[in-house]
Amino acid sequence: MSWLTQAAKGIKAITSQKSDIPDNLWRKCPQCSEVLYHRELERNLWVCGSCGHHLSFTTEKYIELLCDEGSWQETHAGIVSLDPLEFRDSKRYKDRIKATRQKTGKEDAVICGRATIGLIPVSMSVMDFSFMGGSMGSVVGEKIARALLDSLQYREAAIILSQSGGARMQESLLSLMQMAKTSAVLARLRKEGIPFISILTNPTTGGVTASYATLGDVNVAEPGALIGFAGPRVIKQTIGGDLPEGFQSSEFLVKHGMVDLIVERKDLKDTLVRTLQWFVEGRDVSVRRPPRG
Repeated sequence: MSWLTQAAKGIKAITSQKSDIPDNLWRKCPQCSEVLYHRELERNLWVCGSCGHHLSFTTEKYIELLCDEGSWQETHAGIVSLDPLEFRDSKRYKDRIKATRQKTGKEDAVICGRATIGLIPVSMSVMDFSFMGGSMGSVVGEKIARALLDSLQYREAAIILSQSGGARMQESLLSLMQMAKTSAVLARLRKEGIPFISILTNPTTGGVTASYATLGDVNVAEPGALIGFAGPRVIKQTIGGDLPEGFQSSEFLVKHGMVDLIVERKDLKDTLVRTLQWFVEGRDVSVRRPPRG
């Protein structure tokens, strides 16, 4: 056997060995293309240390970040989508829902619960973009409406964190009806003097933006979030002209009064605590006060 053949076999043996480097060790920032170390991203709440871009954050991590430790109790679980329209595109809707449930381990695109934030009781809904793009169907609308009714029943502030591509096309009119249903319950909260804080993350679009996501007594957005109804390309084609720079970003919207505050992820809980305290301390609102220390 020649030395060349032996060398070739040695190279093949080395390259065929299983790498000890774990998968998903690095992540490229979609904003600045900086290569980011996974563990450093975790420590930094999935915010790019180079440009400050806020990467996607899971529903469970938002709950852990915002709620007082051990206070979260899920509500209205077990509600799942049916297929009353027997919708089919590239596959049947009920098969798509089943596959998404198996892949994500989630029932649908929102998780609701009751918790405390800074010891102040709240009823909270957190949308989940990993489930069909956080699309709002009948289950999402029903669960959010029930969580808002919890705020009425228990006299608790309401919080919704949105991350969604809009209404779910597979449910057609049934998904569009959720806009009116959730907005109607929010009108009852306002009449009763119960505060509602809306948190908008990237992206928040379509029918979600056109309903509860922008109806907050305070609308809070993460930096650089895409917030709008139709996409920029569709709007540009419709009006036949160029759009302003930064159009539909949270920074653009705060300048034009659609968003009240832009808050970095690391400061979200402190901001919520201060905002909730402003509502319940000496204000004419009918919600339960936090216990005195």
